[in-house]
Amino acid sequence: MENKYLNEAIIGNKNILATFTEKGELQRLYFPNKDNRQYINFYHTGVKVNNSDLIYLHDDINNVYRQYYEPDTNILNTEITNTYFNLKVLQTDFVTIKEDVLVKRYIFMNDAKIDLDLEFYMHSELLSDNNNFVGCKIIDGGMLQYAHDFSVATVAKGGKIKRHQINGSKETIKRGEIYDKDYIGMSNDSSVSYNIGILKPGEKKILEILVKIDDNRNISEMEDEIDRITKIDYKKEYSDTKTYWRKYVKKHNGLNLKEPENSYEEKIFEIYRRSILLFPLLTNLETGGIIASPEVDENFTKCGRYAYCWPRDAVFITKAMDILNMEKETEKFYKVFCKKTQSKNGMWEQRFFTDGKLAPCWGYQVDETASVVYGVYNHYKYTKSEKFLKDNLKMCEKAIDFLEKYVKDWLNIEGIDEREKDVVKEEIEEDTLRRTGREHKYHVSYDLWEMNEGIHLYSLASIYSAFECMLNIYRILEKNISDFENNRLKEEKAHKTERRLQNLQREIKKYINENLYDEEKKSYVRNLEDKKMDISIIGAVTPFEVLKPKEKKVLNTIERINLSLRTYTGGYQRFEQDHYMNGNPWPIANLWMTLYYLETGEKKKAKETFDFVVKTAGKHYLLGEQIDNTTLKPAWVVGLRMVTCNVYNSTRKAI
Repeated sequence: MENKYLNEAIIGNKNILATFTEKGELQRLYFPNKDNRQYINFYHTGVKVNNSDLIYLHDDINNVYRQYYEPDTNILNTEITNTYFNLKVLQTDFVTIKEDVLVKRYIFMNDAKIDLDLEFYMHSELLSDNNNFVGCKIIDGGMLQYAHDFSVATVAKGGKIKRHQINGSKETIKRGEIYDKDYIGMSNDSSVSYNIGILKPGEKKILEILVKIDDNRNISEMEDEIDRITKIDYKKEYSDTKTYWRKYVKKHNGLNLKEPENSYEEKIFEIYRRSILLFPLLTNLETGGIIASPEVDENFTKCGRYAYCWPRDAVFITKAMDILNMEKETEKFYKVFCKKTQSKNGMWEQRFFTDGKLAPCWGYQVDETASVVYGVYNHYKYTKSEKFLKDNLKMCEKAIDFLEKYVKDWLNIEGIDEREKDVVKEEIEEDTLRRTGREHKYHVSYDLWEMNEGIHLYSLASIYSAFECMLNIYRILEKNISDFENNRLKEEKAHKTERRLQNLQREIKKYINENLYDEEKKSYVRNLEDKKMDISIIGAVTPFEVLKPKEKKVLNTIERINLSLRTYTGGYQRFEQDHYMNGNPWPIANLWMTLYYLETGEKKKAKETFDFVVKTAGKHYLLGEQIDNTTLKPAWVVGLRMVTCNVYNSTRKAI
């Protein structure tokens, strides 16, 4: 697949996710899940004017662009003005709510003083391989591209094809010279054209294109389905889609933000509303699984890909979802996705597809497991639903059991486990460790950035917090006497677990202060290996509350973070010598600082760190993972949900 790194605009419905460049080029098209599968290698459109060569709408030296969403919707408009011919094109893209159809409407306007003879071209290449080879069949009004298990139909509503080419289109289409006698062929890229006709000065004409993704079914069934969708009423679908999204924004205005009174508030409000509209596009509504971002790098040229669900990331996203009145989506994440993806030993792996299947991973991250327990308790704090705690109690207990064993193994903690010891089992495990040359029973953990293995402050803090959350869950359920009445053994087991967890918490905090505070630097450090400053150290203060925000050691650490991670623009890097994508500032690092300063009551400093995020928002108020310090624009991964959730948490605390 071609490398297309920045998704400038995102649209979709519950089953379809589509991304676009700032010039209106369709980059990616996902169905029926938001992470798998993606169909297109490229989807190009263009016009031929008065026998010119093909003028690509997304790429021509004479084109000027303006792109914007319809307010409070996922309807995207791209205005394209060709200054050579004075031809204006308004391209409108949206996905219908009830039908899984991508609608592309083009309004052609002649601002010239001469007649313009227009022909419109579409050139689509689908992703194809030897096990799922793509072919094409020309149909009434368009083309049907298909493989063994899918089909993509592109048809013009009421339009008739003027020309088509199934084989060799790449070699001829730039000159606008497509021709093929065959109506069916074996090619993954094909093209069609439509005659728009003569456009007189001041005249307008409209072309509506429908893109339907489906299974490769019986041919007559597919033909019937294509006939059906070509009869849909554009005006009604457009109106219904606009109404749906505007109601969605209103329903999920969980912060109850008032109408802005100045340009600064307006920008915050736009970021807020655009993020609300992004959330449902990245969520699997059947399982509650949430992708980190629309994909940016299918070929692994710069990263390990983004369109997966990391349990840790999703946990913090659900905090934002609770704020935005999306409690049902949050509960589905824990009660469906987390239960489907938990291993038998209680842990969660690094990442998954949103349907719950294991995704490609490259190591273990213990904070993934700890974060789920933290998330369950925090959802309870928001909803006060004891039923939710009961439904997820067993899952949390399995996770805590794993974390107990893990932290004891890696911190070499002995003598505080009151459970009966299986001597034979321990001898077998010790013998296995000797034979394999391993020192530990459990695999070493990566840090949250997935770059360094070892013992990390952030990971330990997440485990400490998971234990605290489990203790709170027991205390809440114990208050309801029906949970433990006439069950003395169950009550005793809970109390023993509480004592073990409290002892382990003391050991974790002791370990942190004895090993992860550098007396020379007078600050906490991220791990035992490189002892670098890292923004994630703040995680021990917020959200995990192992350390108090105004402890002397914490204040020293914050001072050192400001000396080593703050850049000249006011943006913060993740950690010292961060070289990923040139070591740019990360908005999430600024938001972490914002949350810290809110904890200490330093609202002026909180606003300074928050302002960097506001002023560096992307073209459509979507936030980037990283910011180019020179241009102050997103430099990598637009639409990253972990960033938006921290915006909500920061905004809620009244900056």
